[in-house]
Amino acid sequence: MTQTGSSAPDRAPVLELEHVTLELGGRTILRDAGFVVNQGEFIGVLGPNGAGKTTLMRAVLGLVPASSGAIRVLGQPVERGHASIGYMPQTRSALAGRRVRGRDFVAMAADGHHWGLPLASASTRAEVDRVLDLVGGSTLAKRPLSELSGGERQRLLLAQCLLGNPKLLLLDEPLISLDPHHQKSVVELVRRVQQELGIAVLFSAHELNPLLNSLDRVLYLGSGVAALGTVDEVITRPVLSRLYGSPIDVMRVNGRIFVMSGGVEVEKHDHEHEQDEDGGHGHSHSHGHSHGHSHPHDSHDGHTHDV
Repeated sequence: MTQTGSSAPDRAPVLELEHVTLELGGRTILRDAGFVVNQGEFIGVLGPNGAGKTTLMRAVLGLVPASSGAIRVLGQPVERGHASIGYMPQTRSALAGRRVRGRDFVAMAADGHHWGLPLASASTRAEVDRVLDLVGGSTLAKRPLSELSGGERQRLLLAQCLLGNPKLLLLDEPLISLDPHHQKSVVELVRRVQQELGIAVLFSAHELNPLLNSLDRVLYLGSGVAALGTVDEVITRPVLSRLYGSPIDVMRVNGRIFVMSGGVEVEKHDHEHEQDEDGGHGHSHSHGHSHGHSHPHDSHDGHTHDV
């Protein structure tokens, strides 16, 4: 399946996939996939563990080459270090123990590579002030990461991603390990910033419901297939049964959607069976202005989460 539903033709394409096949470790992750993400769209990226959510983002970053087909960002072939992409990789508890101040943490990403406290230029300081203000993080600037909640740390991670005015944000599972209250605040923050800047966002998650009131369309991956469309177009029994390769039921209760298989909620089952929800994968500073730069820890992506 390729794109389901309309693609807002009045908006310029930010991300285009044409007949893309992605393979990893001898396994086909995506097969002949094609879709378009447009300027100003908030796209929720969902699918079972191993479906390819992280691999897709790494391919857009130019870190995983497509076996066939073409991936374009703003009309140009993907390349490493694309300045128009802001990337937040999956993070774990390593940030919680760091004593670095919030402001210095954001500034570390300004040059994209070097650890250690930066000797920021006036222009860098102004840019850090700008992104902190965008995410409402100015009050967090003087506090060490170790004193911040998970939601507050995600606020600073988003600030990093916004350095350099990217046109596309790739946010890989930013809700992991957050309680429902902080999940809601992070989603609302991303949506507000996305709408204010008019940028496109791919926001991957284990569960649909935290994103339900914010997303424009959903990109669901499974069995090598990508289905992109509105919630009503994609979150259906026929589409999801094909993506999961087994019978799936979709239940709507009190404004929430439950994806079920044999009486078990599929998304919750996937989440509970991750090998490691909160350990081992430290966050690299370089992603906010990693805008496509690779991370020192990226090679560990496959150990707990989606491939």
